[in-house]
Amino acid sequence: MTSRKKASRLIRVLSILFLVTPSLSYTQNIDSLLVVLEDTMSKQMDYDLLKEKRINNLKILLEDPNASLENQYYIINRLIDEYEYYSFDATLNFIEKNLKLANELDNNLFKQEITLRLAKLLATTGRYDESIKLLEEINPSNLSQDLIREYYIIYKRCYYELRSISRVNHISDKYNQLYFAYKDSLDAQISKLGKNSKLYLEVAEQNYRDEGITKKALEINAQRLALAKMGTREYAMIAFNRSYMSHELDGNTLNQKKYLILSAISDIKSSVKDNASMANLAVILFEEGDVERAHKYIDFSFEDAKFYNSKLRFLDISNVLPAISKSYENESIIQNNKLKKQLIFISVLSGVLMIALFLIFKQYKKIKLGREHLRTANMQLSELNEKLNFTNKDLKRLYEELSAVDLIKEQYIGTFLNLYSDYIDKLDSYRKTVRKYIVTNKTNDLLELIKTKNIVDEELKIFYKNFDKSFLHIYPNFIKNFNALLKEDERIVVKEDNSLSVELRIFALIRLGISNSSQIAKILRYSVNTIYNYRVKIRNIAINREEFENKVKEIT
Repeated sequence: MTSRKKASRLIRVLSILFLVTPSLSYTQNIDSLLVVLEDTMSKQMDYDLLKEKRINNLKILLEDPNASLENQYYIINRLIDEYEYYSFDATLNFIEKNLKLANELDNNLFKQEITLRLAKLLATTGRYDESIKLLEEINPSNLSQDLIREYYIIYKRCYYELRSISRVNHISDKYNQLYFAYKDSLDAQISKLGKNSKLYLEVAEQNYRDEGITKKALEINAQRLALAKMGTREYAMIAFNRSYMSHELDGNTLNQKKYLILSAISDIKSSVKDNASMANLAVILFEEGDVERAHKYIDFSFEDAKFYNSKLRFLDISNVLPAISKSYENESIIQNNKLKKQLIFISVLSGVLMIALFLIFKQYKKIKLGREHLRTANMQLSELNEKLNFTNKDLKRLYEELSAVDLIKEQYIGTFLNLYSDYIDKLDSYRKTVRKYIVTNKTNDLLELIKTKNIVDEELKIFYKNFDKSFLHIYPNFIKNFNALLKEDERIVVKEDNSLSVELRIFALIRLGISNSSQIAKILRYSVNTIYNYRVKIRNIAINREEFENKVKEIT
């Protein structure tokens, strides 16, 4: 899942949660939403690139020499959809191209449709008189149901705005009468639609607002918001309306800010440059004292208005931009003055510190010189002590090694003299038995005697037993010290006292200085591979694999 999809899902979840979250947690939720908004602002270029990609694909289709005039008209209509809230100049340019195509095709439906699109563009950008003049050229009796509804919507929009901005009472009253006249005409057309259609709900919401029934208008708005998709202009407009209806109903700016933020996020995601949410949010934040964020948002909104080339938006922003910029500059000046004072204080403090450091350094040099003489004497004494310690250690080690060698020699000389004597007696006994079988002509019995390995096995057991006994007599703590080199849960437990396992015998021979696996295999009568495998197995369970065998050789 891409980061853009994750962000979109996050916003959708947040928007649903905020509809039911208690008012005590609203401030925290607003802060979270502002973080999401600023993250979305940082990705504006990515959303705009996607918009440009769609536009370029349509332009490639338009350049197809095989495209008929009618197909060109439909492609340009799609381009107008993409540019409508993205660039005023580009939208106007393509509408004029379609007007020309509609005249060339002499298609009345196309002429009516594109003229209404032009009237809508002029109305949404504050050019109400021009929009009305275009509408007056249209004969409403010739319009289809879809177009007649659009016709009344545009008229209604123009007179709604004109009555708001007019400062002359009788002119304002005239615009108000015309507004309600076109409102009634539109209501008559809308009544033919399903009550759950988007247009029906939009008009119903506006009607309740006109009548001052804000609570009912909010209910319709909630229904529309649930149907709209986050990240679209439709969602942005519905959330924008909800922000002001919420404020009208309870005077709470938290809800107002929340829906302005959601609206602004949707505007950015849908690359809507003709927007009002960000600027209105900046004004509220400015009034609350968050000048830095207000300045950031109003600048962002100003860049969008400049990109779209909307005189209406420029006018709205120009009313608040100077005040916000002035406050931001004042705050910057105050911050700069604080920084200057802090810098002066730090500079004075640094001067005092430098003088103190100079005096300390002079004193330190005197102390250092005395310490150098003392250190030289101490080093000479330490060297003599180290030499003496090393000499004592060497003498002690040599003595211990000689003692150990003498002990081993004495033990093994006695043990193996007895073994050799026993083997000579056994060989003599074996010789007499063989001679007896030969003299008595018991060849078969002799063959049976030679075939069996029982004698060898018995002798091997005796050899192991004598070896274990002798070795453990010389190194009584070998098993304990050997296990100390292994991991706690892998230590070897011998079955009997004064006996060794195969692994212990192998490493007993290594302790005696026999490290070659071939020699060990020959002595213990195992294969070389078996000896190697045992050694690897034990090393793998050692605490320190690299130093294990060296540590075994040091066992006392």
